[in-house]
Amino acid sequence: MHWFIAKIVYEIVCGDGAHCPQFDEQIRLISAPDHREALTTASGIGQAEALSFENHHRQMVQWKFLGVSELLQLQPMQHGAELYSCIKEIDHPDGYRKMIGNRVKQLHQHLPHAYHTFQ
Repeated sequence: MHWFIAKIVYEIVCGDGAHCPQFDEQIRLISAPDHREALTTASGIGQAEALSFENHHRQMVQWKFLGVSELLQLQPMQHGAELYSCIKEIDHPDGYRKMIGNRVKQLHQHLPHAYHTFQ
C-alpha cells in the first residue's frame, strides 16, 4: 500500500446561486495500492460527501462534487518531508502577503502559551 494526497473540490451553491462563487478544496490522505485505486477512492469520498441541506434562511445549500483535481503519491515519511506544494501567480501580491501574515498571527495566537516560540 502507498499513501497519496488527493485534492477534492466542491462548489458550494446557496439558493439560486446569486452570491459570490464559493469552492472548497480539501486535501485528503488516501491509502491505496496504486494511483488508479487512489483516484477511485478519492472520487468515492468526494461523491459520498457531496450533500444538500436547507440552511437557517430556508435556502437549499448544495455541495457539488467537481472532482479530484490533484493526486500525489507521498514519498517515505521523514522529518521535514514536503507533503504538498503549489505555486500561485497572484494579481495583488500585497493583499496576498497581508492575508498570509494575518493567518500566521492567528495561528500563533491560538496556540497554547507554552508553545509560543516567537512573535
